[in-house]
Amino acid sequence: MAIAIVDDTPLNLTLIQALVRKLAPAGTEIVCFTSPREGLDWCGAHEPDLIIVDYMMPDLNGIEFIDAVRQFHPADVVPILMVTAAHEKEIRYQSLTAGANDFLTKPIDRHEFDPRVRTMLALRNSHTRLRSWNDDLRQAVIHKTADIVARERETIARLARAAEFRDPETGAHILRMAHYSQLIAQRLGLEPELCERILSAAPMHDVGKVGTPDHILLKPGRLTDEEMAIMRRHATIGYDILKGSSSPMIQLAAEIALSHHEKFNGSGYPGGLAAEAIPLSGRIVAVADVFDALTSARPYKPAWELDRAVAFLKGERGQHFDPTCVDAFFDQWSAVLAIRERYKDDEE
Repeated sequence: MAIAIVDDTPLNLTLIQALVRKLAPAGTEIVCFTSPREGLDWCGAHEPDLIIVDYMMPDLNGIEFIDAVRQFHPADVVPILMVTAAHEKEIRYQSLTAGANDFLTKPIDRHEFDPRVRTMLALRNSHTRLRSWNDDLRQAVIHKTADIVARERETIARLARAAEFRDPETGAHILRMAHYSQLIAQRLGLEPELCERILSAAPMHDVGKVGTPDHILLKPGRLTDEEMAIMRRHATIGYDILKGSSSPMIQLAAEIALSHHEKFNGSGYPGGLAAEAIPLSGRIVAVADVFDALTSARPYKPAWELDRAVAFLKGERGQHFDPTCVDAFFDQWSAVLAIRERYKDDEE
């Protein structure tokens, strides 16, 4: 515990210090200042448990001192006791307005001084304990929230893995497109928390393929119109699997599952949405997913060369894809290549 006493009269300092020492717990640091400027500097660099300050001082009076202290120590954190002459009622009112918690009149009466200081120290002690309890509670909430987020991510990863067992796409594709999506989101200036959420939710974009028949999902050749119509249902199936969750991450995954096959010009599915009517998450994932699908080998096609895939994305800028998402993707081309290298398919 630390108590600061500010009074330009040495005799008053000695008296107040002696009274305080009898009341304060053992080990309390009592610092005294005859210069209000020095006292203010010390209070700015520390958080005292109580400040006792005189009103009538040169250079900086007590009200000015309190007003300055309150710039860095709120009234509910550090208590201040103002000492004034008995006839200075207006000064006392002003001191309370400036942020003093209580005041004493000169000459100081020990019978008045002792209970006031005890009360202020007790309040300060209660506040300190409450703040410590709040800090502990805040940390507990942070840890609990982190646990919940970790469980959500595990759930999403397991669902994505379940879809992976039925889909010819590889786990490396899931990792690449998720990191490409995060890269685009970051370049667009989205909040870091949302970028992390997109990284975790993007792998669920095709979870609806668990509802696609094998003879269509695994067909090595071109799909017929009827088969393509069935394949396209995976967007709404994925949404139906994920919708209604209270988790923001799974809500985002549901949004991505439903919207990542929409096209910027309105020719996509399942809703035929266009431009900004398509959720931003879907527009982001569309770029990431198509690029990686084009540059990855599948049972029904070989992998495209990078130059060909780049030309396709740029050619579909404003048609299939949101131009800002395409630009954000290519603005970080070196990072794209690093992700591609880091998460190679097993056969590569």
